[in-house]
Amino acid sequence: QVQLVESGGGSVQAGGSLKLSCAAHGYTYNIYSKGWFRQAPGKDREGLIVTDGSTTVYADSVKGRFTISQDNAKNTQYLEMSSLKPEDTAMYYCAAGYRTEPTLLAGDFRYWGQGTQVDVSS
Repeated sequence: QVQLVESGGGSVQAGGSLKLSCAAHGYTYNIYSKGWFRQAPGKDREGLIVTDGSTTVYADSVKGRFTISQDNAKNTQYLEMSSLKPEDTAMYYCAAGYRTEPTLLAGDFRYWGQGTQVDVSS
């Protein structure tokens, strides 16, 4: 019903910046919550930033460094990352769901991107 396609991952040095894209395809009319998660080896999936277009929720680990923007014409959400740290190294996933209030809980989202790897070196 909804497909999410991610792009923009890669390798970057600490302190650098990177921008990820998540394009949504299919019937997205009832999608309200959209955002980004990441998962490092041996760790749980971590919610980073989620928005419903009005309210935005940030994880403490990325607040002030990461932000999201939306291109409604392209049905694409962007994750803009700056001041990257080695601890930001992870597989990054975009997500979307039907909840009308954003949360950072992975279980609250039905649709997921395929993941894009971000590696931050010191």
